[in-house]
Amino acid sequence: MDLDFTAEEGEFRQRARDWLAAHVPAVPLPSLETEEGFAAHREWERELAADHWSVVSWPEEYGGQGVDIVKWLVFEEEYYAAGAPGRVSQNGINLLAPTLFDFGTAEQRARILPSMATGEVIWAQAWSEPESGSDLASLRSTARRAEGGWLLSGQKTWSSRAAFADRAFGLFRGEPSEDGVEAGAATGVEAGAATGVEAGAATAAEMAGKPHQGLTYLMFPLDADGVTVRPVGRLDGKPAFAELFLDDVFVPDEDVIGEPGQGWRIAMSTTGNERGLTLRSPGRFLASAERLARCWRAYGDPADTALRDRVADAVIGARAYELFTWAHASRFAAGERIGAESSLNKVFWSEYDIALHETALDLLGADGELIDGPAIDRAAIDGAAFGGAAFGGAATEAGFADTDGVDWMEGYVFSLAGPIYAGTNEIQRDIVAERLLGLPKGRR
Repeated sequence: MDLDFTAEEGEFRQRARDWLAAHVPAVPLPSLETEEGFAAHREWERELAADHWSVVSWPEEYGGQGVDIVKWLVFEEEYYAAGAPGRVSQNGINLLAPTLFDFGTAEQRARILPSMATGEVIWAQAWSEPESGSDLASLRSTARRAEGGWLLSGQKTWSSRAAFADRAFGLFRGEPSEDGVEAGAATGVEAGAATGVEAGAATAAEMAGKPHQGLTYLMFPLDADGVTVRPVGRLDGKPAFAELFLDDVFVPDEDVIGEPGQGWRIAMSTTGNERGLTLRSPGRFLASAERLARCWRAYGDPADTALRDRVADAVIGARAYELFTWAHASRFAAGERIGAESSLNKVFWSEYDIALHETALDLLGADGELIDGPAIDRAAIDGAAFGGAAFGGAATEAGFADTDGVDWMEGYVFSLAGPIYAGTNEIQRDIVAERLLGLPKGRR
């Protein structure tokens, strides 16, 4: 793992820093989990895309700059250091797009990726179902063969961004047909073959013991006939999540990703991205740890050595996660995949995020519980900048936006969901134990 940046990478960092300094809104945008904020963040995506900063690692033909993973990570560091807005297009660019690059057709990439890069089309993730969260393979929503495509029925819940998004992607199970076979499972039987079995069919009896079979990965519009979007009411009044009710929603064959019946294998590629680097790049935590360290320098009680040590742990954790990510980036560059190690990654960043925010709230006291963020003495913070050298060169005094008055409480509440989404940490620990450590399977 080489931690020395080349002159070219340094030049790219400076270009990114300069662009962000000139374009990041001086006043934070409204929460992207509200209708007003969603629209404002969509406009921000359009501004990013206009200068090819929305998806820097994508090929130029789809709106990117064609940079490698090192430069992508550099951009992420600079993005969070600048206090830039959250990415409302995250589900699309971080989860669906890598799946399309790996398993989609050239036609799908040309049709879907450009509008994703500009924010014209925002994607919702439609995976979880009632009684089928981390146990994704137990999902019940169905996809029935129809002329020229599929009919989707069922219910999805906790669908991220679905309240205001344009389209969604998710897994659906082939429905048992009258002759006792299930469409969409992996047998390799061709459509219209003399057997009369639909493409990729398996018996319902086989499916009973193999729930991962017979799943198909599909994309669908949220304004289609038969789709009902019901925002999930939350205590904070921000309905970004939604339930989706599907009643014979027609989806053409061109919106199937990969082969029918092979959805589970494809979905595992998506979950690798969700649990691994793309969902939580180290730039996010480097920026948060920097803000926390600055608050400590300005407001911390030197006699409170326990809290001081927790702040130090947060800084060390951000640095450790950065190094862990660079190690994986080196492996990616060499053509490797991290596989089950993405579960280890997910457990770390999700629990680290909670600990960091708890430390900030304990440091700020009652003021930290204010919804709009604590009243911060900006001059005191500016004079207490934490040394940027520990953050790989990204966290210089000029590099970090003056965002120490951010809403730590809202960040804390969001962090509590980290051990749940992208597969609960209990499930992730099972994966680590069984697939990385070789321990025997526990009883389910």
